[in-house]
Amino acid sequence: MSFPRKFREVVFQLLYSADFSQCPLEDIMAMIMEKVAVTKKVVREAYAMQQLITAREEEITAVIKKHAKNYQINRIAKVEYNVLRLGVYELLYCPDLPFKITISEAIRLSRKFATKESANFINAVLDSVYRSITPC
Repeated sequence: MSFPRKFREVVFQLLYSADFSQCPLEDIMAMIMEKVAVTKKVVREAYAMQQLITAREEEITAVIKKHAKNYQINRIAKVEYNVLRLGVYELLYCPDLPFKITISEAIRLSRKFATKESANFINAVLDSVYRSITPC
């Protein structure tokens, strides 16, 4: 199983939008389809993944809290938090995805939507998560 870059971007944008928008996600999906130039199928699949991530939010947040040492979860910027949610979900629940791809794509998303400096934070947290779930 592999996720194309655009797919990850759409999942991220749905996660991020759900945090801030009062609009129904269906409206957000239509806007994303138009702005990102992806098919309805891609948006529907991304929405399904966004729902899976949201359903496990408590567990994913607990993992982020554990590995984002010295950071209070409410102090992590929403962009970085949602990139981490996606990355942690992939590391925990998508075992067929190579961890290096998951981490490098999360870094790419953080550079595109946040700052270059946030990439170091994303890398450190996701690397820590990966090391904690991988046997020596």
